Amino acid sequence: MRFFKNAQFKFIELRRKAYVVSALALLVGVGAMVTNVITQGSWQNYGVDFTGGSLVEVRFETDVTAGDIRQALGGAQAPPITRFGQDRDYVIRAPLQEGVSIEQVAEELEVQLSAAFGAGTFTVVRTELVGATVGEELQQKAGLAILFSFLLTLIYIAIRFELRFGMAAIIATFHDMLVTLGFLALFRVEIALPTVAAILTILGYSLNDTIVVFDRIRENLNRKGARKRDPVELINASINETLPRTILTSTTTLAVLMALLVLGGAIIRDFTIVLILGVLIGTYSSIFVASPALLEIQKRMGDRKSKKDASTRESAAPAVPV
Repeated sequence: MRFFKNAQFKFIELRRKAYVVSALALLVGVGAMVTNVITQGSWQNYGVDFTGGSLVEVRFETDVTAGDIRQALGGAQAPPITRFGQDRDYVIRAPLQEGVSIEQVAEELEVQLSAAFGAGTFTVVRTELVGATVGEELQQKAGLAILFSFLLTLIYIAIRFELRFGMAAIIATFHDMLVTLGFLALFRVEIALPTVAAILTILGYSLNDTIVVFDRIRENLNRKGARKRDPVELINASINETLPRTILTSTTTLAVLMALLVLGGAIIRDFTIVLILGVLIGTYSSIFVASPALLEIQKRMGDRKSKKDASTRESAAPAVPV
């Protein structure tokens, strides 16, 4: 961290190159979404939680892990498996298949599990059908959750800082969400409820990092004579002053997530990958998207405080006789 203590990197001068990088990432993501709609009928690879499917709860007589069940059901191609209730209870979510009833799905699962663990070592507790209507409702609620997070972010930052800070934070957060969704569409990562939780976590992480930078910008703006300082120089200085904190937070978070990716198993792999991507994008956007966006908004809106101070000085100045 001592290496970054007196950092003087000119981040804002690189903003046009950053614009190109962000534009390319967004174009690739949007292109993947459009391609998915044309070829697959959906812009994302929605899982059972959103599209509907068969839910089968299985109770084992002996200790069995979710990994063991996953291997029995096809390894990487196995449907989502989660522990439910007691230690030996698991829920298997199989996608809907045209012309296949829920009873047939349950029977096929029983055959596969019996072949792997032996007949009589488990009991099918229940089988349920999760309809597509429920999936559509979950999609709507997930979208509303993200929309409300944007709205509350704008309100909070507008009150805590100024409206221009809030607008810049929303631009950066929207950028992070679109890039993440583009990545998910490009690599056909399955969208389940944990994935939505990961996306919301990403937005929170990105916003937190952005607020740290913005808070330092505001502190520097409030110093004597700072309003006459070159905005590019001031924002660069603020980013460099918070750079040790940004690097430390990002690296420690990534270290934990990498451990989860390696040791956590397949059940949380997609969740962890989305979080890793989000930390990288959030760190990038707080420096190369949010701060340049604030500068561009500042150029168009002006500094209200400076205008107010200038107006006060003009009104307080004695009248010059003609």
